[in-house]
Order: sequence, then C-alpha cells, then structure tokens
Amino acid sequence: MNEKHKKHSNVRKPKPLTHKYLEKIALVHIDRYATSIENLRNVLMRRVEKSVRTHKIDKREAEKWVKIIITKLVNLRLLDDQAYAESRVRSLHRLGASEKKIMSILSNKGISKVDSASAVSLLENEYCNRELMAANIYARKRRLGPYRLDEKRKERRNRDLASLARAGFRYDDAKNVIDAVSVVALEAEILSTTKYN
Repeated sequence: MNEKHKKHSNVRKPKPLTHKYLEKIALVHIDRYATSIENLRNVLMRRVEKSVRTHKIDKREAEKWVKIIITKLVNLRLLDDQAYAESRVRSLHRLGASEKKIMSILSNKGISKVDSASAVSLLENEYCNRELMAANIYARKRRLGPYRLDEKRKERRNRDLASLARAGFRYDDAKNVIDAVSVVALEAEILSTTKYN
C-alpha cells in the first residue's frame, strides 16, 4: 500500500445524519460559539452536504430538519440575531474596527442591515465619536501615527493614513489620529468627547 492510500484509509467516515444527531450538532455549536441564524444554517447545511455525499441520505428531508431545528432554537431564544449583533459590535469596536468593517462582518454572518444598524447605534449612546476611538485603537495596535517612533513618523504619514483608510475609517478621523501631537493629547481628545451615562 503506498502513502497516498494510507492517508485515505485512516480517514473516519462521519456518522449518518438523523434529525436527533443534527439537533445535537446545532446545540453543541451554539454552546461553543456565539452565532447568527444564517451562520448556524450554513454550519448545519455543510454537515448535510457531507452526509449526502458519504451516506446518500435524502437532502430534502435533511433540509427540513435544519429548518425545524433552527425554528425550535429561535423559539427557545437560544438563537437571537439582534443579541448576537450587539455582542459582536461591542467586541469589534474594542478591537478597533471601523463601522464599515463591522457592518461588513455582520453582513457576512447573515445579519440583516436593520439589526446591524441597530446594534451599531447602541455605541452612539456611549461615545460621541466612536470612530475616532476605534481609529485610535487600530493605530495603537499597528503602531501608526503617534504610536510610531518620532524619526519615522513624518516619512510614514501617508502610509499610515492609507492604512486607516483601508481599514474603513473616514479621512477626518484618520487625520486626527495620525497628526495628533502625542498619544496623551489624542487620548485626552477622545476622553473629552466620551459620554458617560
């Protein structure tokens, strides 16, 4: 037996899908990961596709199972796109993501524009200029602008602005961060525009 055949002989076949087993997969997934309805549907459908190829199960029947499982989880409030969007928006903002990037990520996870916009608007209640704060976080992580060594700062200015633009930040916010006199001055500007409830 050559090497190529050995690799394939050690691969274990997945268990045949049943409604109960597919529901167990869904519960394990939502227990382990925060997920949207559409993302869970994609995860379950990948399992269905795999089982259709290996065990020749009826695809239409399995698609019905996925629908039933997702409806059940939504009714039990174990799946909630709005709560997922709010959680994801806060997390991405803390990581320095721009509003454009946040909206794109949520869209890729199957969150509606209405739910995404509603979740993003919650940040407006906490910060007057959330984009400037996120741009500052992004610049700190990438060592751009005031976080860069002084001798290289001037020659790298345009590259730093371009980096913030590619990350989805407006020119005004990028310019405020990159052209800040110092880190202390930039953070003081951000704190002066922060709302405290």
